[in-house]
Amino acid sequence: MPKDILKTLSIAVVGPLPPPAGGMANQAQQLVALLQSGGAQVNFVRVNSPYKPACIEKVKGLRALFRLIPYFWQLILQIRRSDLVHVLANSGWSWHLFAAPAVWVAWLLRKPVVLNYRGGEADAFFERSWRWISPTVNRCRAVVVPSAFLQRVFAQRMVPSSVVPNILDLQRFQFEDKKIFNDKAPHLVVTRNLEKIYGVDTVLSAFAMLKQQYPEARLTVAGSGPEEGALKEQVSKLGIEAELTFTGRLDPEQIAQLYKDADLLLNASTVDNSPNSLIEALASAVPVVSSNVGGIPDLVCDGESALLVPPQQPEKLAEAALRVLGNQGLRDQLVQQGKSVADRFDKHKVLEALAESYSRVVRR
Repeated sequence: MPKDILKTLSIAVVGPLPPPAGGMANQAQQLVALLQSGGAQVNFVRVNSPYKPACIEKVKGLRALFRLIPYFWQLILQIRRSDLVHVLANSGWSWHLFAAPAVWVAWLLRKPVVLNYRGGEADAFFERSWRWISPTVNRCRAVVVPSAFLQRVFAQRMVPSSVVPNILDLQRFQFEDKKIFNDKAPHLVVTRNLEKIYGVDTVLSAFAMLKQQYPEARLTVAGSGPEEGALKEQVSKLGIEAELTFTGRLDPEQIAQLYKDADLLLNASTVDNSPNSLIEALASAVPVVSSNVGGIPDLVCDGESALLVPPQQPEKLAEAALRVLGNQGLRDQLVQQGKSVADRFDKHKVLEALAESYSRVVRR
């Protein structure tokens, strides 16, 4: 059994932790717990440790120094005592400042690296910077990605990779087989960070259109980010303040509770990979209407497990949402097929896939 190999391994995991509770930070936290449950010894290196002293966070140039020096020290310390290194990586400066140095330190210390690349903007990032990225990727023993979409992105660069899905805690995000939907005053939710790439402005415009047919509908926006001010201004202009709630960032338990009261999840991202928010909604018996960007069409099948629409088209998003709200048969189908999708992300299946990847790496 490949999973037995975990009991023999000491693994350095490099990545972020909450807070903030972003997608990769939550996945890193769950990864550590999952590997430990399989018997592995985990030596964690956090890339987003709190600044010490805290006041350093306000000093732009100095704060990078105060984070990077302890980070490099921990890399050397933890990688030395490990059998292999699992690096969670993203696009942009996160790659250059944290992921790439981890790979090179491991290479210098002769420790094999599993690169777990998770950046939804990988295609554009590689197009801009591949000549700087490729030497680092070439020093990894294996590349694992959470979606077939990212697998294709790496294949275009002649880099083989294997798919290891995101980790889903099915005990937290529970499926209600006979969930009661509110047909008169449906509760819609969006659970993405308030950043331009997540298209929350498109969701707000679509919701304003939808309210013409469902005047008692409600929308909850669960997330925080730099676009919050602009989005609240848009809400005021659309005249939907009374029916809309900004909750700020929620932790996983709060998100799970939100889904229990939700009738539909809207997602309008313009760039994406394998978003946890969609997977968690599907696991919670919440139907999904989403933009068809990045890895989302690999995650769900349009018309079967979700409805997909072009990005940045609020009228299409509203139209699809109305189809779901007005058709119980379609809604039931999306919910049942969505459960089948979510089941693929069960943590026990993910642990098997990880163990298989590690087994291949240590045998080489």
